[in-house]
Amino acid sequence: MTDYQHIIIAQGNIKTMEDDQEFTGSILVQKGKIAKIIKHPLQSEIPEETELKAMFGLESDSAVKIFNASGHWVLPGFIDAHSHIGIGEEIYQYEGDDINEMTDPLTPELRAIDGINPEDEAFRDARLGGVTAAFTGPGSANVLGGTGVVLKTAGRVVEEMIVRDPAGLKAAFGENPRFVYGEQKKMPMTRMGTAALLRQALVDAQVYRDKLEQGKKDPDKLPERDLGLETISLVLERKIPLRAHAHRADDIMTAIRIAREFNLDLVLDHCTDGHKIADILKEYGYPAVVGPSLINRSKVELKDKTFETPGILARAGLKVAIMTDHSVTPMQYLPLCAALAVKSGMDEQDALKAITIWPAEILGVDHRIGSLAEEKDADLVIWDQKPLSFQAVPLVVLINGRVVKPE
Repeated sequence: MTDYQHIIIAQGNIKTMEDDQEFTGSILVQKGKIAKIIKHPLQSEIPEETELKAMFGLESDSAVKIFNASGHWVLPGFIDAHSHIGIGEEIYQYEGDDINEMTDPLTPELRAIDGINPEDEAFRDARLGGVTAAFTGPGSANVLGGTGVVLKTAGRVVEEMIVRDPAGLKAAFGENPRFVYGEQKKMPMTRMGTAALLRQALVDAQVYRDKLEQGKKDPDKLPERDLGLETISLVLERKIPLRAHAHRADDIMTAIRIAREFNLDLVLDHCTDGHKIADILKEYGYPAVVGPSLINRSKVELKDKTFETPGILARAGLKVAIMTDHSVTPMQYLPLCAALAVKSGMDEQDALKAITIWPAEILGVDHRIGSLAEEKDADLVIWDQKPLSFQAVPLVVLINGRVVKPE
């Protein structure tokens, strides 16, 4: 990665994703942030270096790295709203697999940050493919699996990469918890058992919160600290959402039912059957993070998977993100997944939103990433052509204003 005092992206076709407009313009990057965006007249020549510096108010002798983006496309870095990058490493199939703690169906106290290896090769692949941020978290073996984090795809240690932590509590419905604990002859062996365990955990956290309030007045009533119940309390207080792994339509509705019972913020992860009940989902308004679709039908829950789902949900009025579930689908293929959604009927602008501003909003980090705007993080990519073209290649990638491609 390379640091420059000033970076100018000159004369590119810019899509900020702040709106649906595109224009020819230049961008100044300083101190890791987008400092200024300037629109140019159509068909104008690329300004000389001294003119560019003057346009941005820089001294003529300022050290500036200029990237000529003429004829190329400039967009915010893409965001994968659901993955296991860094937790399930590609090369180390056993040594690097920290996705699921399959010893107890309720492990809300687990934290993704304690299992992430920033040296996972997938981070390099992702950023070189134009993906500059991702949500990563525990897998779906447990009813409650722990908290996930939003991070950049570049950094030496996790602390350098974090955008938001915690960013959601993983809950899993459907086949996975049943299979894991059914084989152990433990609850949950049924979908009813999964829902019952989740409800009870939420009730236990409500009681814990009440005892904490009582303890403020009477220290003798203060309960022993419980990290799991503390985490669930963040969900009850709507400080973080419940991230609900749910493929089948009935499991999606169970997640919604429980979220409404306890007045929770909810994100529907996978939402494989969402196209079947799009009109019903619209009534509730919870966002959907759809995928992975670039896989085979490896289990019964996926029998009706289709790349049509994100487009159907977006047209119904839902906020949608497209995800890879890395390493199920390698993260660098996120733009390919969006392109295949377009091929299956999704509006191209919606598909771009589904890997930029919409996941940023769903993840609660749109004040920093997801679009190109002054004072936002300088996570941006210069593409050789429209990025959802199957032949598109990212030429330059910046994360926090640092050049990560070319390396």
